[in-house]
Amino acid sequence: MRALPAGRKWAHEIARVVVDGLLAGSLSAPAQLASRWDRFGGAITGLIIGLGQLWNNPGAARRIQYQLEQMLLDADDLAAPRRLAWTLGIRIAARNPTATQLPEGIDQIYAHLMIDGQIEAVVQFGVLGAVTRDHWIELIQNVVPAERLGLAAEALSTSAEREPDPDSHFGKLAQLAAQARELVRSSAEPAEPPAAPRRARVRHDKDRTAFWNSYFATEDPWNYGSSYEQEKYQRQLEILPAGPIGRALELACAEGHFTRQLAPRVGHLTATDISAIAVERARARCSDQPNIEFGVLDFAADTLPGGMDLIFCSEVLYYLDDLAELRRIARKFAEALAPGGSLISAHAFVLRDNVEKTGFDWNTFGAQAISETLAATEGLVLEQSIQTELYRIDRFRRLSPDEVATEPMIDQVPIRAPIEIGVARNIVWGGARALRRDVARSERRQRIPVLMYHGVADEGPAALARFRLTPAAFASQMAWLRANGFHAIGSEQLEVSIANRQPFAGRPVVITFDDGFQNFADHAWPILRANDLTAEVFLVTDLVGESAKWDADIGPPTPLMGAGTVRRLSAEGALFGSHMATHRAIDGLSSSDLAAELLRSRMFIERWTGRPTTAFAAPFSVTDRRLGRLARECGYRVGFGRKHGPADLDCDPIDLPRIEIRGDRSLDDFVATVEAVLE
Repeated sequence: MRALPAGRKWAHEIARVVVDGLLAGSLSAPAQLASRWDRFGGAITGLIIGLGQLWNNPGAARRIQYQLEQMLLDADDLAAPRRLAWTLGIRIAARNPTATQLPEGIDQIYAHLMIDGQIEAVVQFGVLGAVTRDHWIELIQNVVPAERLGLAAEALSTSAEREPDPDSHFGKLAQLAAQARELVRSSAEPAEPPAAPRRARVRHDKDRTAFWNSYFATEDPWNYGSSYEQEKYQRQLEILPAGPIGRALELACAEGHFTRQLAPRVGHLTATDISAIAVERARARCSDQPNIEFGVLDFAADTLPGGMDLIFCSEVLYYLDDLAELRRIARKFAEALAPGGSLISAHAFVLRDNVEKTGFDWNTFGAQAISETLAATEGLVLEQSIQTELYRIDRFRRLSPDEVATEPMIDQVPIRAPIEIGVARNIVWGGARALRRDVARSERRQRIPVLMYHGVADEGPAALARFRLTPAAFASQMAWLRANGFHAIGSEQLEVSIANRQPFAGRPVVITFDDGFQNFADHAWPILRANDLTAEVFLVTDLVGESAKWDADIGPPTPLMGAGTVRRLSAEGALFGSHMATHRAIDGLSSSDLAAELLRSRMFIERWTGRPTTAFAAPFSVTDRRLGRLARECGYRVGFGRKHGPADLDCDPIDLPRIEIRGDRSLDDFVATVEAVLE
């Protein structure tokens, strides 16, 4: 007995050896064994329990017992009820079911649903108490087509579930839910308030003023004080023309952050913006600078003041309707300048201009098109350009009638300031092979990749290398997804598409992480955000803030994220689901323990995130026939189990496949795996 292996993969083989021994020792046929359980069942169950004690692993023993009982009932016709150690095998009249009382010790049912003396369907599910008639009706309607039920279908559909009997399955489930709620309520962890719905900024396509006021409804919408923005401001000041500047016009001054820095460099500054909200904030910010005059101005529609020595136009020309409007505005700029006056334009590179170079993934033209349009405007000539990988700052000069243009001075400079996440997530470094907006319009597909990760770290036990990617390798994979037009969705969106049989638009990918390691927060999450992607992390809730004790026999257990980290990442857009409460394989749990873990883990995650939790991933990717139905009864709609491959519209949402991304594979392997799903 000591020599028998305890691993999960051996449970079926051990159960098969037991069945073979019973067949030989009792001279029975397979179909007779369940009916003869009373003769040998106690001894066999005692033997299996003894194995669990020797292994110090009662879950392994339960796993073998479940496997054994399923094998016996698979071979039986259930002509009479079969009461095994933990499973009750019965026949149920599908058109007229009656309640089933649960013998002591039974926690799952194996049933033949019968119509006209024939087996219509076989169901196996976990139970906590008596199965009422209403419970049977709900189950039958889920697995038997209405046309097979005939006239009974209408009668079954009129049955209404009453308040559950405390001794029934749903009564026991309600008691477990109440215990879980009390445990969560009494925990030391503070609850996260319900998350406010994420509101998209309202578009006002025909009303520019309303559009910009919606931006400035929140103060400092672009984080003007960041190192990245301040470095850009400094370079705009560096490109100012030499000598005194008399009259200057700043277009789209926003809240006056750059206005305050520009004013000391000019004699008189007229600072304007289309939004009165922004102008009032700018006026307050610069109230101690007497040479600034503020005003509300729509430079696209209104007349510009003339005779200007300097016009500043930064980060706003992207928002014009098209290049024709840009050409019209460029002529207005030239006309508003005094001869010899300067126009300074600061704008970012956009992929639309050149998809092969680093740029922002915005649905508009960018710095390249803007610079080319201004340079082609009669009377304007480029004098100097400061260019980085992400943006360019150009100074144009309005030529006097007798002036001759000279060769412009081009300065290539690095970006030294750190790039904050709000900016970084819109950048595709090195150019893109496909743009999200383009593939969203042109591509529809029936299946998508659901990627399964565990850890992202440079070091760890060698035996776990398969489950661990280096940060550099993970960054390469996410950059490839971003450059190839993929966008990340969560399991909830995946489930909605399957339920509605709605083909997936573009190139969606579901990125999942099992276990909730701290290295997800340290390494994976910043990489995901920088590539404008998100992920769904499945947490082991009883161990949050501790370590992966299930790996302790392999090496030092990896630290797990704490509840505070979960709250922070949730607020930043990360998604969370259940990896059960203890990380025990579910096929070694009793039905009551399984339900308790499903309920407890869901409620704790909802407390930490303030959002509904509807998805789970089975630890070790181990499932059994009880899990899906019991998970639904505990409030889940999406589950990931043992299946490998892409998810498609024909999948059962409670038993979805995933594709494991291994740490011992190359980027080329990753690309081939994902591209195979697109074919």
